[in-house]
Amino acid sequence: MSFAKRLKKARIEKGLSQSELGEQVGIHYTQVGRYENKGAHPSADVMAKLANVLGVTSDYLMNGTTEEMAESILTDKELINQFKAIEKMNENDKNVVKTLIDAFITKSKIKLLAL
Repeated sequence: MSFAKRLKKARIEKGLSQSELGEQVGIHYTQVGRYENKGAHPSADVMAKLANVLGVTSDYLMNGTTEEMAESILTDKELINQFKAIEKMNENDKNVVKTLIDAFITKSKIKLLAL
């Protein structure tokens, strides 16, 4: 999901019109429309004000949820599905999987150092 879509979604969920959001942030409603429809991006200070008024983080507005960010970074669909399954496990099982992953990462790093 893009910044524009996340902004619009957050605004609607908060029950605000573009005019109301603009008023509370201190920008003209047409600028909110540019953010939502024309692909414009706000300055850092306006981004912070938007996030504050909408009750979300600037990071969420720019990058989305943790899951959205992971999916945009990870390209191995099988790995993504495995991580989703791991998230549903109890804490003890998650810790076992994390320990195994750490062991494989450490092994790989040691191999690289040995070369």
